[in-house]
Amino acid sequence: MSQSETPSPARSFASFGEFYPYYLAEHSNIVCRRLHYAGSSLALVFLATALISGNALWALGALFSGYGFAWIGHFFFEKNRPATFKHPLYSFAGDWVMLRDMLTGRIRF
Repeated sequence: MSQSETPSPARSFASFGEFYPYYLAEHSNIVCRRLHYAGSSLALVFLATALISGNALWALGALFSGYGFAWIGHFFFEKNRPATFKHPLYSFAGDWVMLRDMLTGRIRF
C-alpha cells in the first residue's frame, strides 16, 4: 500500500459542537442530504407506527430506512464512508440535528 492509500487515523472530537461542522462537510452532496432527509423522516413514521400499533417490528423499519437511505447517499453520491463507522453516537445525533436544520431552512436540501 502506498502512502497515498494509507487510511488516515480516525479524528477525535472533544464535543458534539466540534464534530458537527465535520459532519456537515461529510454531507456536502445534495442527493446525500436528501436521502438522509427521506430516511430520517421515514424512520420517524416507522417509530410512530411502532408506538401506536404496539408492534416492535416497525422499529426495525425505522432502523433500516434511517441507515439504509443514508448509506446509499454516502456510498453512491457522497463517495465517502458514513461517519457512523467512526463516530456512532455523534453521527446519530448529527442526523437529527441536520434534519432539524433542514426543516428550519438552515441547510438547503
